[in-house]
Amino acid sequence: MNRSRILLAAIAGAIALTGCGERENSEATGSTDAGVVNLYTARHYDSDLLLYERFTEQTGIRVNRIEGNADQLLARMQAEGASSPADVFVTADAGALWRVQNAGLFQPANSEALNAAIPANLRDPEGRWFGFSRRARIVAYDPARVQPTEVDTYEEIASPRFRGQLCVRSADSVYNLSLVGALIEAWGPERARQWVEGVVANMARPPEGGDRDQIRAVGAGVCQIALTNSYYYIRLASGDDAADREITTRVRLAFPSLDGQGAHVNISGGGVVANAPNRANAVRLLEYLASPEAQSLVSQHNNEYPASPNVPAPAPVDAYADFLAHPMPVSAYGPRQAEALAMMSAAGWR
Repeated sequence: MNRSRILLAAIAGAIALTGCGERENSEATGSTDAGVVNLYTARHYDSDLLLYERFTEQTGIRVNRIEGNADQLLARMQAEGASSPADVFVTADAGALWRVQNAGLFQPANSEALNAAIPANLRDPEGRWFGFSRRARIVAYDPARVQPTEVDTYEEIASPRFRGQLCVRSADSVYNLSLVGALIEAWGPERARQWVEGVVANMARPPEGGDRDQIRAVGAGVCQIALTNSYYYIRLASGDDAADREITTRVRLAFPSLDGQGAHVNISGGGVVANAPNRANAVRLLEYLASPEAQSLVSQHNNEYPASPNVPAPAPVDAYADFLAHPMPVSAYGPRQAEALAMMSAAGWR
């Protein structure tokens, strides 16, 4: 079974328990100890560790962390059932949060602080999960060969102008799935299918690697444009690797607009697990993640955008923060992901 079919099965809900690849950083238990919160997280960034340390310093609540990819952790919670020790689930991508929601594994946080901090389009309408940081799915381009006006809409990425000139990662990338899901939501399936077919026709090479590899490929002349998340480019531009910094002097970012309403954005976020044994502590952790301090720290150290419009992006992200974000509710992406993957696979997007 190929990779796309495996993911499609996962999205459809037929997820087999896979314990491999998880890392338990401290043992999460079903204890209702007032001093702990058990976190299942699919984010693996050093910046997040700093957040949990700050949270513990401020509240005295210890964060027990279990890591894995989103589907592994979802399967684990399903297997654990009502006895799951998980209090909070955190991951990147609104579609992954929706899959946990759809499995009945979130409960509403019922927090006025969360509702006030996070815009309505970046959270579940019923308060089951919240976005704490944003990333834009945009275009890296070679300014020596591409004019900014040629990549200022998503339609243009799939136009004949870029036949054989596009680099992109695989169809089962959650970021691509959510983008195509958003296009289905905005345009309907027929127009979205035509766009997907145009993307496949424009590929300079079979999909390979991650977003940073696509940016490097533009810099190396393999392709003229590439789809990427904003924070990968910012990492290259501000990181310690001189060769990567040099690449970004020859590659630019464009923020295409979807129907004139702005660039597609996705989130990282989390919610309170349905059977959380330490529910009050879970809500406190989510409220901290939504705080200006936490959003600023994530933006500074992981190069994502704050979710709250009231939290300014710190350097170096601020240099790339002056763009219009599409107002589509991110809760629309998840229900469309299975359809998106089937459409992409049928078009030959591997």
